[in-house]
This record gives sequence, structure tokens and C-alpha cells, in this order.
Amino acid sequence: MNRKVTLFLIWVLFVSYTVWLAPLDRPETLPLVQKLLTLQWGKLNPIIAVLFSLMGVWPMIYACLMFFDGRMQKFMAWPYFLGSNGTGVICLLPYLFLRDRNQEFTGQKDYLLRILDKRSTGVALLLSTIALFVYAIIGGDWADYFQQFQTTPFVQLISIDFCLMCLVFPLTSLFDDDMARRGIKDSQKFWALALVPLFGPLLYLCLRPPIPAITPETVEKLQMMSLTSAEL
Repeated sequence: MNRKVTLFLIWVLFVSYTVWLAPLDRPETLPLVQKLLTLQWGKLNPIIAVLFSLMGVWPMIYACLMFFDGRMQKFMAWPYFLGSNGTGVICLLPYLFLRDRNQEFTGQKDYLLRILDKRSTGVALLLSTIALFVYAIIGGDWADYFQQFQTTPFVQLISIDFCLMCLVFPLTSLFDDDMARRGIKDSQKFWALALVPLFGPLLYLCLRPPIPAITPETVEKLQMMSLTSAEL
């Protein structure tokens, strides 16, 4: 419960900051967003372009956990995932503090779940992130970035959003449940990874074992065996 309260408070504070303290109706916001969306990165500081791109990597990291979890919840995960691609933690956090703890997965893995479950998906995300960081390090202007952070609300928001994505990952029980769902007994090494911003969760996706799919027929057989044993 304390985790849910913490996540809820983070959400309230960030929404308040976004709406009242850093309004996005400034004249410089729309041209900047248009350049980012149309990949006119040559006209931008690479650090800002990379930061914006990483805000697309983070929802994919969470999707690799959420879509298995959402199958077992009272509500689906995909609306929150889609929203998080545009608003970051503003749409992601409600899913995380409204969900119930669940460490099981029942049913067949469809095409999407099979892709999200593959270690190669984690490797692809990790390599893409490394390439983005190299681009930012080689071509980025940190002095210009800090200046824009102080004067441009949109740059402030995506920067804070990125930091909150890093903070929330080890806070949410979604991570614990994903490990339990995969039968990970020794969770200490994975917890150590989760505490490393961005690259820790990416390495977790590269190293975690695939989730075993349990069909409804198997569940029914197990239940019948359990009832038979109880009668005996």
C-alpha cells in the first residue's frame, strides 16, 4: 500500500507541475515538438532529441512487463501504454497504482506477448539506447541543454519525466511480480539491476527467463488433481 501511495503522490505532484507551473502553451513549444516528431534533428541540440527518443524507449520497457500483467488485471494495460508514449508518467502511473498484485500468468502467449517476452527485444532496446547515448555524447551541447532546461518548459518536462521513469521502475510492484511470474528465486542480482537508471531495466529484459505459458486446460487439470487429492 505504501508503494501505491508513493506512486499516487508522484503522479499528483507531476500533473500539478505540468498544468500550473510549467504550462506548455508557450510559443516555442509547438515548433520544437514539430521538429522532434518530423526528425529534423539537425536543427536541434542532439541531447534534447535523444532525451525525447528515450521517452519512447521507456514505455517499451514497461510494456514488456505491463502486457503480461494486464492480462490478469481487471483492466487492460494497452490504453496506459499508448498514453505513456505521449505523456510519459502521467498516463503510466495510474496503471501502476491502480493495479492489484499478481504473480501468475495463465493462457497462451499471443504474437505480441511472444515478441515482448523475447530476450532479443531487450537486446534491441539496449543497443538502440546505447546508439542514442553515443549520438548525444558526440554531438550534444550540454551548456545549451542546461540553458534550455531553465528557459523552455517542454525541455524541463521531458527531462523530469525521464528521471521519474527511472525512479518509478524499482518502486512499482510490477517489477517484483514480473520476477515471481518467471520463477526467479534469487532476485537480489535483478534488484541491483533495477536500481541502475535505464540500463538496469534494459539489462533485466536481456537476462530474464521467458515466462511459462499455462493454458486454461492445464489449470483445469491441476484443479481437478488438487480436488482429487483433497478427497483422498
